[in-house]
Amino acid sequence: MKLKRFLLRYYPPGIILEYEKGGALKTKSIDLLDLSPETDTELLISEIRKSEPLITASRVDQVKILILRLQEKLGQQDNRRFYLFKALQAHILPLTNVAFNKSGSSFITGSYDRTCKIWDTASGEELHTLEGHRNVVYAIAFNNPYGDKIATGSFDKTCRLWSVETGKCFHTFRGHTAEIVCLAFNPQSTLLATGSMDTMAKLWDIQTGEEVSTLTGHSAEIISLSFNTVGDQLVTGSFDHTVSLWDVPSGRRVHTLIGHRGEISSVQFNWDCTLIITGSMDKSCRVSFHILSHIITLPHPCTLHPAIHSITPFHSRNTHTLMSISTSPSSPLQICFNAQGSRVLTASADKTARLWDAQSGVCLQILEGHTDEIFSSAFNYEGDTIITGSKDNTCRIWR
Repeated sequence: MKLKRFLLRYYPPGIILEYEKGGALKTKSIDLLDLSPETDTELLISEIRKSEPLITASRVDQVKILILRLQEKLGQQDNRRFYLFKALQAHILPLTNVAFNKSGSSFITGSYDRTCKIWDTASGEELHTLEGHRNVVYAIAFNNPYGDKIATGSFDKTCRLWSVETGKCFHTFRGHTAEIVCLAFNPQSTLLATGSMDTMAKLWDIQTGEEVSTLTGHSAEIISLSFNTVGDQLVTGSFDHTVSLWDVPSGRRVHTLIGHRGEISSVQFNWDCTLIITGSMDKSCRVSFHILSHIITLPHPCTLHPAIHSITPFHSRNTHTLMSISTSPSSPLQICFNAQGSRVLTASADKTARLWDAQSGVCLQILEGHTDEIFSSAFNYEGDTIITGSKDNTCRIWR
């Protein structure tokens, strides 16, 4: 094995090693989830060297510089207030979803008008309109961190893969027998997973456009799905009140998580994949430790971000409220974390989005201006830009 270069990951903190083995270029990560500005760098480097043979004596100074940069980033105070930067009349019919690329330089919108549009964040210019679906474009995603492809899932039962640069459609994935309502790229951008109202999830090869496998076992609609960071496991949440964990290479179901008393609305891995976080229409969120037992119950259905990585495990018979937020007179339609895990953004039917401190639960700011309910919101990777999508057919960019 020969180390080629280092890549830095700020959120959550880590160092990616790019190395050559057997003529092939591979990567592995050194996760530094417990890193803080006070961490002893010399001691940390010593521990890293014990477990990672690629970090030789000649590389120690480089690693130290990278760790110091991570510590500096972690030490920065986040006192930002957001102001309206731009409001866009994005579609002629209501929006269904919004999503940023990693940097936040561009974003996409899906709509009932059967299109997905790509926008330049700074100028508000429409870059491409992705046309071809025959019904509502409901689920959309960039293949972050690369950001050169977009997937769209539609009520027409198909999913399409597009080029960000040209707007050209690479593939149309056919096989579902009902509406596609969720999708996700694996981190390597080699596979796309789709979830449907037909109770099935499917895996597709991005290069060939061929179906890789069909994941069957749920007895009701699959509403949410997520890959782990390695890409060898997929988790699905269903209206059958259960969550399933799948082995991606074999397409086999490994575990079924039960305990929710309502439909699953959101499901996600944390960054080191020791926890699965689920949100349900039973007005609770649950955290499953080692994919086996429920350890924490939260009092709101929500969409959670993988940046949550430091939750103290509890015995499965106990529950603990991590944070309770009284969001607004109306229920939140979506909740997301910034990449740093320090802020929570709630989008609500009361026409506002609210920014919260993730530790204290204190409301820091109310984003107002939409004239109808806000159903989708997102941070960019740096956490310095927010996008909100509303039933008023507009999306607003906040900086």
